Amino acid sequence: MTRTYEAIVALVRDTLVDAGSTFRADKKAAYQRAIDTERNEQARWVLEQVLANAEAAERDKSPLCDDSGIPHLVLEVGEDCAVTGRMLDAIREGVAEGLRKLPGRPMGIMGDDSHRIDQSGGLNPDSAGVAPAPILLRRCKDNVIRLHILMFGGGPAIRAKTYRVFHRHSTQVVLDEIVGWAREGVAQLGCSPCTLAVGVGRSHFEATSMMLQAQVDGKYDEQSEMEREITRRVNEANIGPLGLRGDTSVIATFMKVGPQRASGVRIVCVRPACCFEPRIATVELQ
Repeated sequence: MTRTYEAIVALVRDTLVDAGSTFRADKKAAYQRAIDTERNEQARWVLEQVLANAEAAERDKSPLCDDSGIPHLVLEVGEDCAVTGRMLDAIREGVAEGLRKLPGRPMGIMGDDSHRIDQSGGLNPDSAGVAPAPILLRRCKDNVIRLHILMFGGGPAIRAKTYRVFHRHSTQVVLDEIVGWAREGVAQLGCSPCTLAVGVGRSHFEATSMMLQAQVDGKYDEQSEMEREITRRVNEANIGPLGLRGDTSVIATFMKVGPQRASGVRIVCVRPACCFEPRIATVELQ
């Protein structure tokens, strides 16, 4: 199906609003399981409030959090599909309209390179002044063009880490490092429980792109052995929701391992996504 420019703008706009205001069904179910099994009364109360907040946000189409997030886009392209510059323009316009409709918190800094670094250029009052991150492109098996929109908050970015790990020819060494980083990040984040997003690649760019794709592909009701181990070991640290201790520091782990090379290091990216993340919604544009 070939959609008009205006139709793509509208689809992207509404998908961004969904990403910023809605929990997916498997995430709601994961929170309910955590509520049912959490033994710490204060921790259970936090979990209940997060889920109630999510239900209210979905009902009202309002932001899940005051930090409404930076749009990150993953575009999947089928074998016989073509992405044009005009489609990319429509996606960008749809993102801007979505930020205004949500609404997104005005967080864009104006000015030249130096002004944007030191924040002396002033705050853009337009919600659409929050420019999206560069689009990540990947192939998909079905013959469609599919867009995933994720809204990334500032807290998880502050507590995330991308660095090299000397693997010593042992997967366990890498997992130990991931767990150590995650425990530190979750404890400092505050707005937990987290969903840990982990990417392993050959470069910092690749590891970060794997972390982003892990959130697109991750499922709360389908966890690999490594994902379950990371979640279990971080939960054993007894950090708990909002740092109040308890069984539920992490709801789940989403991990994606990319191609690797003969080298003594693996580049690893760990993002402790906050209690409202991944904030994600998906739409088919063609």
